[in-house]
Amino acid sequence: MHRSSSRRLVKRPPISRAQLCRGSLAPLTALALLMAFFASPLIAHEVPSDVTVQMIVKPDRDRLSVLVRLPLEAMQDMNFPVDDRGILDLDAVRASSLLDDAAMLWVGESLELLSDGIRLDGLRVIERRLSLPSDRSFRSFDQAVAHIGGTRLAETVRIPWRQALLDVHFEAPLVDPSASVAIQPELARLGLRVRIALQFLPYDGHMDVPGGSPEEEQIVRVFDLRGNPGLVQLDPRLHQAALRFVALGFEHILDGIDHLLFLGCLVIPLRRLRQLIVVVTAFTVAHSITLIAAAYGLVPGALWFPSLVELLIAASIVYMAFENILGLSLERRWLVTFGFGLIHGFGFSFVLRDSLQFAGSHLVTSLLAFNVGVELGQLFVLCLLVPLLDWLFHRLDKERLGVILLSAVVAHTGWHWMTERAETLAQYSISLPLLDGVPRELWPWITPLLLAALLLFRQRRRKPPHRRENQRPEPDATESLRRRSDLASD
Repeated sequence: MHRSSSRRLVKRPPISRAQLCRGSLAPLTALALLMAFFASPLIAHEVPSDVTVQMIVKPDRDRLSVLVRLPLEAMQDMNFPVDDRGILDLDAVRASSLLDDAAMLWVGESLELLSDGIRLDGLRVIERRLSLPSDRSFRSFDQAVAHIGGTRLAETVRIPWRQALLDVHFEAPLVDPSASVAIQPELARLGLRVRIALQFLPYDGHMDVPGGSPEEEQIVRVFDLRGNPGLVQLDPRLHQAALRFVALGFEHILDGIDHLLFLGCLVIPLRRLRQLIVVVTAFTVAHSITLIAAAYGLVPGALWFPSLVELLIAASIVYMAFENILGLSLERRWLVTFGFGLIHGFGFSFVLRDSLQFAGSHLVTSLLAFNVGVELGQLFVLCLLVPLLDWLFHRLDKERLGVILLSAVVAHTGWHWMTERAETLAQYSISLPLLDGVPRELWPWITPLLLAALLLFRQRRRKPPHRRENQRPEPDATESLRRRSDLASD
């Protein structure tokens, strides 16, 4: 039995054009308001692309002074009083606490200072001021201190807020001025690319030089930091510098895929421990020589030299791979490895060059520690690679086939690197007597031709000398005595 529905259809009046317009404009209006709300801060406070922060750190008897200079536009959330042209209102800025708030919010809270591993608390603002971009007082500590505490900008100065600089003098209480000082700046939020040019003046850094000015006698250590560099030891002790560079060398050998491929080419055909020791030792001694020479500036300073070294590193990988494919003798592999190790040492030096600023006064120790780290990284890789190759070749019917296949893959990768780096090198203007008469289009083919010539030379050295058909080998002494004894018995 069906129950009849009691609901009745109600006929609604038609929607007018005005109601339709109001209904459709309401969500559009809300969306426009939301977009304006979220877009307005980005337009008003855009993040600058490149920001350079100058910093000077100096320990004194009972305090640690930190002088900082940074652009005003890097502090995006601060609303400085400006007119409709973007000119700073100096009277309004000085009457408010904006500069103090900006200094602590954007710099003071982002600096962590340590003395002998103990964090220094109580960092406070001593002086602060606005400066013109043409000011050069941050060349030395004394000039910067005098400038920050000196005469303020005149009222008639008209400076756009995007061009103004904020100079701040911070101080933190210090117990032992001769202790090791470290700093951890986290200033990457100031811009897309932040560079920190830091000067450190060690305590009692004056030398008694007759007739010398204090500026010339002061020992200054310069650091070039990028983004958030982590904890930086400004005056590292011997063990701190050694541990840092051991870790740097270990990380570099693991991150350098080209060095790992060259090391793999060396050990693919080697199975005996004695052969491994001789080859790896030759490589270590060779790259240590050029690494130390590069650290002391005994290398060409031309712009094309790093590109040439990268090309030769790729060429060394290709050559070693073809040696494995052709099955050349391993007796003199240590000599070829030594020659290519000299080239790889220059490659290591390019990484070490930017890190020597963290060595302090322990340059030699840092160089040796970096070498130790590289060797530890090589041993770590060999301890994983050699057993893996043994396991792989034991499961192949012919070990020679495995050596050829692996070397072919490495040669293919190295060949692509070599051609790309040769094209990069050809873009430089190189003035060498040997290349003056060679067209620039042929430069990328010079390295492959030299590698082929070296392989042909090694191949010819491998073949034994041909004997004449009618020439018989001379019997040895044992065979002659045996024949004489047989004749005597007859």
